[in-house]
Amino acid sequence: MKSYVISENRDSYLGMQLAGIEGTYLKSKDDIEAAFKEALKNKDIGIIFLTEKAYLMMEETVNEVKKKYFTPLITIIPDRYGYQRSEGMITRYIKESVGL
Repeated sequence: MKSYVISENRDSYLGMQLAGIEGTYLKSKDDIEAAFKEALKNKDIGIIFLTEKAYLMMEETVNEVKKKYFTPLITIIPDRYGYQRSEGMITRYIKESVGL
């Protein structure tokens, strides 16, 4: 299975390309949603990487797909500026577990 990246950040896109991961670099919400739906149709793709901003542009759609389908694995990655959202649920759980 292949990996695929959908990014609105050129640096993140190029970094993934250098790592051998195919993908698309798009700016508009409509283009990003279309690329996401097209990637879902491709049965060769096992992992879809979405930059955080691309994910936030279509959060509801991505969450519905994650609930409905086992594959592909959809992973949210930060761009070169790091995560924009507050800490995630897993990070919060780990901090509580170790008493931070």
